[in-house]
Amino acid sequence: MRIAVLGGDGFVGWPTVLHLSEAGHDVHIIDNLSRRWIDTELGVQSLTPMDSVQERCRIWHEVTGRRIHFHLIDVAKDYEIFKAWLTDNKPDAIIHFAEQRAAPYSMKTDRHKVYTVNNNVNATHNVLAAMVETGVDAHLVHLGTMGVYGYSTIGAAIPEGYLPVDIAKLDGEKVEQEILYPTRPGSVYHMTKSLDQILFQFYAQNDGLRITDLHQGIVWGTHTDQTRRHDQLINRFDYDGDYGTVLNRFLIQAAIGYPLTVHGTGGQTRAFIHVQDSVRCIELALGDAPERGDRVKIFNQMTETHRVRDLAEMISKMTGAKVAYLPNPRKEAAENDLIVKNDQFLALGLDPITLAEGLLEEVVDVAKKFAHRVDRSRVPAVSGWTKELGARVDRDPEGKALREVG
Repeated sequence: MRIAVLGGDGFVGWPTVLHLSEAGHDVHIIDNLSRRWIDTELGVQSLTPMDSVQERCRIWHEVTGRRIHFHLIDVAKDYEIFKAWLTDNKPDAIIHFAEQRAAPYSMKTDRHKVYTVNNNVNATHNVLAAMVETGVDAHLVHLGTMGVYGYSTIGAAIPEGYLPVDIAKLDGEKVEQEILYPTRPGSVYHMTKSLDQILFQFYAQNDGLRITDLHQGIVWGTHTDQTRRHDQLINRFDYDGDYGTVLNRFLIQAAIGYPLTVHGTGGQTRAFIHVQDSVRCIELALGDAPERGDRVKIFNQMTETHRVRDLAEMISKMTGAKVAYLPNPRKEAAENDLIVKNDQFLALGLDPITLAEGLLEEVVDVAKKFAHRVDRSRVPAVSGWTKELGARVDRDPEGKALREVG
């Protein structure tokens, strides 16, 4: 297939691009490189050194003989340019990663909230409108988030997208309908993913677009089979308080002798998936496309759930790192359960990678190799969900700041 990967320079986008290229697809990256500009804004860099996307594509061709095409297009702003690209290239599938992906970044300030909504919602709607206008019958696969569901404590399993409900008619008779599982976003970022769902529902029913929405858990790990092929193909690795995912952050903290920062009680249960499984799930979803006129197909893209404090204790026992319990900058329940159905991917043949110690050690080894690139001042999570919570965050978990005496 000819596949357009929107946001193909990103944390999940890049390993997906390599995976699909090695599988023989004609892959085109469409990206505005905004994630690299955000690194500049935040004054932080990927733990792993990243070449330009053009150089990465050149190395891939040198190693494999396969070509990956790069197009510098801002899908959220360059609607006419993107529409022209669709008309000229007519992809068979479009994978949509082109959204600002960090909840903490989306909550930093009002400016970051506005940027996240403008970028994410416009990008999604521009893609949908352009597909309708050009008549390109591509399968759209979108990377969403488990966070659209919120974090339930009722003990029921979260279904894959749709919830059967009984509705009482005026005569008292009950009829059953399936509705989108009610959203309960916990950040502006998660809110944009909830809005995406409504856009997808409308364009599927109104224009017959073929859409798959992947509600993904927290991604951990560094390498895939393809990124191991050459040092310059390595994936980005975020460790900072805005973009670093919780398990990867614990592993880098352990590698550099930094306290494992658990916020609140650590009783938050989260869904996880290894980056290798993430790209495999995307490939499986591509091969299970809905028909025109079908409703949006929704998968829960995760393999296991864990409480944050349990992860911290596991990493502590493995590495000897200390655990620090800090004030929580997020507005969320102190404790929650999370039971998630992921039957569809298992039925398609996914053999999940779980939190094996060997893979955890691999991440620690990568972190140690590049530890000299860490700016320790960027490790704390300091973006507060409200001004009151922001005033209580601990900006110095190591206790190294100069303190007034007397």
